[in-house]
Amino acid sequence: MKMIDGGVCAATGFKASGIHVGVKTHNTEKKDVALIVSEVPCATSAVYTKNAVKAAHIHVDIKHLADGKAQAAVINSGNANACAPKGEENAIKICNAVAKYVGCATEDVVIASTGVIGQEIKVKVIEDGMEALYISLSASAEGSDYAAKAIMTTDTVKKELAVETVIGGKTVKMGGIAKGSGMIHPNMGTMLCFLTTDCAISPEMIKEALLDTVKVSFNRISVDGDTSTNDTCCVLANGMAGNAEITEKNDDYYEFVKALKELAIQLSMKMASDGEGAKHLITCTVKGAKSEESAEIISKSVISSTLTKAAIFGADANWGRVLCAMGYSGEDFNPDGVDIAFKSDAGEISVCEKGRGLVFDEDLAKKILTEHDIIIDVKMCEGDGECTCWGCDITYDYIKINGDYRT
Repeated sequence: MKMIDGGVCAATGFKASGIHVGVKTHNTEKKDVALIVSEVPCATSAVYTKNAVKAAHIHVDIKHLADGKAQAAVINSGNANACAPKGEENAIKICNAVAKYVGCATEDVVIASTGVIGQEIKVKVIEDGMEALYISLSASAEGSDYAAKAIMTTDTVKKELAVETVIGGKTVKMGGIAKGSGMIHPNMGTMLCFLTTDCAISPEMIKEALLDTVKVSFNRISVDGDTSTNDTCCVLANGMAGNAEITEKNDDYYEFVKALKELAIQLSMKMASDGEGAKHLITCTVKGAKSEESAEIISKSVISSTLTKAAIFGADANWGRVLCAMGYSGEDFNPDGVDIAFKSDAGEISVCEKGRGLVFDEDLAKKILTEHDIIIDVKMCEGDGECTCWGCDITYDYIKINGDYRT
């Protein structure tokens, strides 16, 4: 397996694009609608937010994916189409517009939106712009680049990756674009992610693969503790790589999942790193917990802790906030068996041993915590459970960005 270029266009048979049609009115230079199209129908699966309040596109997608098939995906930024007038009606109108140009059934189009909640989406500008969007479709890396930029809201950088592996003796490619910067919390946040692959895999198996993947990637990140109304992760597989279709959990399936997980984990880290106003990516690895599930709960608690985030922002090696966050995670453990260390490219420093503070070099600690990528390394004495989760620091800019997000 290796990383390659091309994003969602890396896989054979996929084209993509993104243009400005007018959903975003404050900046006509920003792309606001993306389109991804496969030459042939795809085995398709998606997972969504666990928020009880769900955007219109989710209700539409659940119906459209009842048969596990799709051929195109349309995504807009600038408006969430959540709790908005005519939400589902307008989402279906957009799907109709896509279907007209792609030549597929409306039910074979999946849709997603991101942006401000509660405002009616400007469906007509999307319908009017669909011809130009369809004409601009490209199988090149540029097509994926435009699509990745079109789904951004407060993101400062695009999130786009692709990988290549061998399955059943055939070269299989998969790529993805994602957006997510704020309103991100485990069990998915205001994130959108679209993954494409030319692997031949059944709808039943791709659903299993996506569930296996999401729980160790997108469900292990947090920016601010808010779970969105819109989060969606969708994978489309068109089978054009020519491998024997994966219909059971065999070696080919596990190789597919391995590649999908690598892609999703890397995209997850990109989202956590680009948290609104963030200056640091925080990786928390917990080892020695009772189980993987216990380690995940504890690690999530640490990366979700506002006080821990603030300490990392200030390059303050305040390990007590880490231990405190572990303590209120809900997991039962012996605090006297906990070791904590901070790591980065600038070095490593142990700050807590067996639940007690160590004398350490504050200058070295500050140097370590000044780096962009920070690792919080936690060792426990409860068992063999291990898990890694990802988050970011919280800064003054986070308040500024969200204080005037709507206006």
